[in-house]
Amino acid sequence: MSRRCEYCGKKTEIGYQITRRGLAKAKGGVGRKVTGRTKRKFHPNLQQVRAVVDGTVRRVNICTRCIKSGKLKKPLRRDRFVVSASPAKSSAEAS
Repeated sequence: MSRRCEYCGKKTEIGYQITRRGLAKAKGGVGRKVTGRTKRKFHPNLQQVRAVVDGTVRRVNICTRCIKSGKLKKPLRRDRFVVSASPAKSSAEAS
């Protein structure tokens, strides 16, 4: 499973964690100096949700930004334990 949004294509970005020392010039120091640079990754906030894709329901990996913007069509929810009574039966009981 790749870390990629199936709707917008957002994926992992690579950056650096920069370590600094010293006091800022605005606070009266001689300035901040970089003492180290460590590679790091920025992962997208992916969620695995059920969605309607081409008329079928399947699970997709989608970022939260796409979920919020409404690019996702969720399937209808069904109540598991509700038994639907037939109309003829319920009308006979009512009279």
